[in-house]
Amino acid sequence: MKAVRVHAYKEDPKIDDIPEPTIQGPLDVIVKIGGAGVCRTDLHIVNGDWADIQNPDLPYVIGHENAGWVHEVGEAVTNVAVGDTVILHPQPSCGLCLGCRSGRDMQCTGDAFFPGLSNNDGGMAEFMRTTARSCVKLNPETKPADVAALADAGITSYHAVRKAVPYLYPGTSAVVIGAGGLGHIGIQVLKALTATKIVVVDKNPAALELAKEIGADETVVADGNQVQAVQDLTGGGGTVVFDYVAEQGVELEAWQMTGPAGYQFNLGYGGEFKAPTLDFVAGEKNVIGNIVGTYNDLAELMVLAQAGKVTLHTKQYPLDSALDALHDLDAGKVRGRAILVP
Repeated sequence: MKAVRVHAYKEDPKIDDIPEPTIQGPLDVIVKIGGAGVCRTDLHIVNGDWADIQNPDLPYVIGHENAGWVHEVGEAVTNVAVGDTVILHPQPSCGLCLGCRSGRDMQCTGDAFFPGLSNNDGGMAEFMRTTARSCVKLNPETKPADVAALADAGITSYHAVRKAVPYLYPGTSAVVIGAGGLGHIGIQVLKALTATKIVVVDKNPAALELAKEIGADETVVADGNQVQAVQDLTGGGGTVVFDYVAEQGVELEAWQMTGPAGYQFNLGYGGEFKAPTLDFVAGEKNVIGNIVGTYNDLAELMVLAQAGKVTLHTKQYPLDSALDALHDLDAGKVRGRAILVP
């Protein structure tokens, strides 16, 4: 089968012909990939930013936003069957540790792994091996390429909004910084789950046009005056600020955009957050990190998606054009999400 594999960091991946994955355990599931999202994390992986944390053996297949059809199952799998349409939670977890028992899949301390990021092949390929615990069964008519990016970008956005819902009652404001692949999903989730005023900040006018179409009440061009503009629109700062960028100084602007007793939710990464401790004390402001989301988050998000309340704006590429997709994402040419279709 064809697969996109990293051979060396800071170099373009290669499209290789490799053997198809096989069942290795009773709960294994082989999925025929129908769509694989191209994520900014893939750029960080190629750059070697995750090497010390995950330490995968090179070469390996990247791709952690995956959907498709069940191709083969292990002898103990009962929740899906061959032919089922599925979307895959990016981190199969053990289900037995305290993190899993508490519904915090991403804090699993058992036998968890993260295909495409850890030392396990991902889904930028024709087939992928995962486990029954990652599979969310979808309506048969669902097209995997239409929903694949919800497996990571979607639940990352949903997870953060879901946590913020108690703070976003009528009369509050939510500021979304970055209306790209994750941000455009977060806007729709905010619209579906809250009655808050949604203010979207982005440097790209086209991204702001899309934001307006999918639920933003106000948009702000990041032209150097964005902090003051947001403060003016929100009466001193947002109740919750969702920072989908969190690098190149944006994470510090997000802090300034957060109102008294407000919450700064960091979803992007790459920068360094600093703030005077007096600002924390006097302003009673909160900074909260977010990493992907739970299996339940993905199941809930798919209810919204299949009801048409959250839709992905995508640009599709054939698997052979994976390098074009990665380069376009890096150059800021992708509006919404890039999807590889084998």
